Amino acid sequence: MDRTGRRAFLTTAVVGAVAGCTTGWGRRSPDDGVDGGPPVTEPVLSTEHEPFDVFDAATSGDAAELVDDPPEIGRFDAAIDDPQFVTPTDAGFLEPDSVVFGAVYDGEAKAYPQSILVYHEIVNDTLGGTNLSATYCPLTGSALAFERGETSFGISGKLVNSNLVMYDRGTTTWWPQILSAGVAGPHSGDGLVERPLIWTSWERWRTAYPETQVLSLETGYVRDYDRDPYGSYDPLSGYYSSGPPARPLMHDDERFDPKTPVIAARSGGEPVAFEKDTLREKGLLTVDADGNSYVAVYDEELDTGYVYRNPERTALEYEAGAIVDRNRNSWAAGELPLPSVNAFDAMWFAWAAFYPETAVVPESGV
Repeated sequence: MDRTGRRAFLTTAVVGAVAGCTTGWGRRSPDDGVDGGPPVTEPVLSTEHEPFDVFDAATSGDAAELVDDPPEIGRFDAAIDDPQFVTPTDAGFLEPDSVVFGAVYDGEAKAYPQSILVYHEIVNDTLGGTNLSATYCPLTGSALAFERGETSFGISGKLVNSNLVMYDRGTTTWWPQILSAGVAGPHSGDGLVERPLIWTSWERWRTAYPETQVLSLETGYVRDYDRDPYGSYDPLSGYYSSGPPARPLMHDDERFDPKTPVIAARSGGEPVAFEKDTLREKGLLTVDADGNSYVAVYDEELDTGYVYRNPERTALEYEAGAIVDRNRNSWAAGELPLPSVNAFDAMWFAWAAFYPETAVVPESGV
């Protein structure tokens, strides 16, 4: 399908579903959602990429990859819709250093093993009484959770900047995972409601949350969950640590090596990214973006990072795993009395491709 045809699809998808809605970022109010779709909000970031630009990148590529374009929704879809869980005692398939993606809401904790999500990418679940989707893109190393309302998310079979393009089954709006905003369909220009999903190890997670539930190998699919088709994380090998991105990028940024892990966040139109190894080393990093100050802090217990807005530029230090201010008040990494911004792991090349203007720490890693 050529550019004109793709533009026609985008226009038909948007206008045909919701007469009169526009496709620009931030032009629909958060309560102006479409029946059957997920909860929406203003996009967390106004980027230099308009929805059609992202959609166009997702539908371009080699002819062999475009058997049907736009894709037949559901043809590539292996999302888990009826997740089953086991106790930590019954999770013998996990090693202490196995990667899991952890979430806890209203006192309920769950762990989603990377070894399962590497095949399925999306788990439509309910946690703490809230309908959520835990999502993971192996090609960009990004894990995020979203509120899904009464619908669910599926896999479109498309990539943009090598990143998973989801669709919601209520409206078939396309949602690139890292962008977390609609690029085609009734919710084009809307943002998804994000929830924290923590990239950590099984040993760290079960120590912090001994009552956690664990996604079971009984997924309803036949898969070899002992084998990672993209390589492995410990030791790093295969796609994750070497080689170029899988697909062309909308923007190529050489401030870090392409697959450098970063803790990424966005707030009020200001994207920020902190190199994860540097955050581990320093414990606390700060950056200014468009005149606003942000602080990232390291959580030794879970080997993760949290990002906060620091509007008053409060002086903080990292001491023995705690965050301390000038008055010697002390807080755990996840409990600072500052406005928090949802942060997540991602490979540098993918984050920068969506957010070329991002502010980074350190300023250059290459």
